This record gives sequence, C-alpha cells and structure tokens, in this order.
Amino acid sequence: MERFKEIVKKFVSGNEIHVAPLGAGHINDSYKVSVDGREFVLQKINHAIFKNVPELQNNILRVTSHIRTKLKAKGVTDIERRALNLVPAGDGKYYHQDADGNYWRMMDFIKDSKSFDSISPELAEKTGEAFGEFQSMLADMPGGPLYETIPDFHNMESRLATFRESVKTNRAGRLSEVQDLVDEIEKRAAEMCLPEKLHREGKLPKRTNHCDTKVNNVLFDLDGKEVLCVVDLDTVMPGYVLSDFGDFMRTGANNGKEDDLDLDNVSLNLPVFEAYTRGYLRTAKGFLTDVEIENLALGAKLLTYMQTVRFLTDYLDGDTYYKIKSPKHNLERSLAQFKLLQSMEENYSLMRKTVRELKSKN
Repeated sequence: MERFKEIVKKFVSGNEIHVAPLGAGHINDSYKVSVDGREFVLQKINHAIFKNVPELQNNILRVTSHIRTKLKAKGVTDIERRALNLVPAGDGKYYHQDADGNYWRMMDFIKDSKSFDSISPELAEKTGEAFGEFQSMLADMPGGPLYETIPDFHNMESRLATFRESVKTNRAGRLSEVQDLVDEIEKRAAEMCLPEKLHREGKLPKRTNHCDTKVNNVLFDLDGKEVLCVVDLDTVMPGYVLSDFGDFMRTGANNGKEDDLDLDNVSLNLPVFEAYTRGYLRTAKGFLTDVEIENLALGAKLLTYMQTVRFLTDYLDGDTYYKIKSPKHNLERSLAQFKLLQSMEENYSLMRKTVRELKSKN
C-alpha cells in the first residue's frame, strides 16, 4: 500500500490516500484511488503490449482533448462525465515510470456510471450510437494520424502472412489435425483482404478507430438509459470503420460464446445486428463515404474471420499468445469463431440489405 501511495503522489498530493483494486482487465492493472475524497483511476500500463507509452498517452490526450472541445462547442455541461480526463504527473508528463521500469497513469474516476457485459437489441442500438458518435467527433481531429499502438492490428494481409508462416513451420505439430480449417481459411483469403486493396486504390480511407468496440467499453448512467462516454482508449489508432463495426458484431451479435463447445449455440443475432447498425448510422452516417457504408457488413465477416485466423495461428504455434484454459482451448475458439463466420455468410445478403435500408432511413 505504501508503494501505491508513493505512485499516487507522483500525480496528486493529499493527506488521506486509499487504493483498492478495480475490475479485472485483461491487459492493464487498474485501481480505484481516493485522495482526500477526490476519486481517480490508477493504471499500470502493460508495456509488453504497448511498447511506446509516451506515444500511447499522447494518442489518448489528443483524442480526449478533441472530444472535450467538441462537447464544449455543443454546450454540454457535465463534460467531466462525458470524456476521460488524464491527470498529469508532477513533471508534466501523462505517465510515470517507477524504479522497476513500470509505467503508470492516472485519470479522473467517472462517478455514477456503469457498464454492461451482456447485450440486448435496445442496448446494442445505444452502443452503436456511442461508437458512431465517437468516430464522428474524431473525424476532423487535427494533427495528422494517431500513433499505431499495435502495428497492423486489424491488417488482414499481415495476419494472414503470420498465419501462413505458422502453417509452414508447424511448430507444435498440430497441422494435420486442423488442415481442413486451414483450407477453409485460404478459400476466403482474397475476399477478406479486400479492404487493404480498396485502401491502396484510394477508395477506403483510414479513420480514427477505437479498435475494441465491445459493449463494456461504453459507460452509461446508473439507470442504463443514457450513454456517458467511450472508454478503454489504448487501441485508438488509424483503421477502417468497417473494422470497428465488425468487431462489435463479432462479440455482441453472437448468440453463443467466443469459445462455445456447443457449436449449435453459435449464430448471428440478427436483431442485435440491426439495432447496432441503426444506432451506428444515426450518428456516423454524416461523415461516412458510400464505400464505407457498403462494406460495413463485410466488416462483420472480416473481424470474425480475423479472430478465427488469430486463434488458429496461436494453436499452431503451441499457445504462446492467448491465455488458455485447456490444451484445446485455442482450437475450440477457432471452431466457434468459424461457425459464427459461416452464420454471417448465410445471412450476408440480409445483412447488406439491412445496412442499405437503414442508411436510407437515418
């Protein structure tokens, strides 16, 4: 506790300091801090994943500052609850590196807020509005593109290159077991690399993306009716809007679990797909191009395919990246994601029709 208090004092001075664990994040360690009654969030940044912490923090500062400027221009009064607010350390930096080489950051705690882990069509629509408005507010952010905190994070060509090297190497000796799934992945490779092709042709722009558009990365007021703000901004960086759209669909519009052992449970939840799309287009349509809107449904397939590839790559490599609960866990994840992809393929015409109809209504 004394160590935590010393770190807190690098950011905020005070007499009465309390620190307690907050949440169970997969990447960073988070703590709720009280300093003389004022509440903060203290985080230890995982610099094994985010290797350039100064650039990471500069990204977040640029994004949150621009959002706050937009909110002020709209006349929003409770801005402290509508955008994250980083707290600078005493030296003016928005992080502190301790004697052990660990990086820390602090931000104001957003009071009277809650997040959700489960989804419904009503909640999906509000979440779509939130991420659409997030992208819309950042569409004109000055200063050039953000730093890429995880290079090629949603680049399908890069993911496939890594996958093919894992197939070739067959490090864990598992290739024969999964050859059929490898063949299925290769059958779809050309279609899934279409966004990179469109970008090279100048038809698909890169925007400021969130890159982790899960429902639990949106804070709501305590009754769950009003969106407050989008959080968890570590992966905010350049990307295609269809990737952010698709990442929500992969996680939020799945009737089963990401690693469901009963593949009969896994399928696309069409009411959630429609609701999120409705909310997203309501707030994002104003800055999107026709090519971006036309490829939103492809984004759902793309991110599901990409995650199939990533899980299977790790299985072929001997489970070196993702935490696993059993020796077959990454294979089980791969099969569940592939089943969701197949469901999206079966419903692809309807998904595209839904996007077009909602585009004309919004």
